[in-house]
Amino acid sequence: MTRGDRLQIGEIAARTGLSLKSIRYYEEMGLLTSVRSAGGFRLYTEDAVARVLLIMHMKPLDFSLADMKELLDAVDPFPGQERVPAGRAELRALVQRYRDEVDARTIKLRKRLSDAEAFGAQLSRQLDDLA
Repeated sequence: MTRGDRLQIGEIAARTGLSLKSIRYYEEMGLLTSVRSAGGFRLYTEDAVARVLLIMHMKPLDFSLADMKELLDAVDPFPGQERVPAGRAELRALVQRYRDEVDARTIKLRKRLSDAEAFGAQLSRQLDDLA
């Protein structure tokens, strides 16, 4: 890493595949934090990469920004910020709730994929009939 273990926004984008605009947006929404260099560039810690990757996992499952923030703040609070909820049992319950929700949403996605594959097979049969 460079600049005292800090990454510029372009480095975060290159490592995660997100656009600069998306990274700035997530920062504006309170999901990421940065500091400014003497030249005014946004600088991020390595932890920001992990936060972005968690966001990227939650996004296709249609979690809201509030959901993302709640989970991120609980499992990976910003420096100086207390973990919310503070207790281990509460933290475990929160993570378990999200785990259960991921399972439920994954089942729905599998069903949608199965339906899409069945539709594709139907269209293939129709193409064969038209040949």
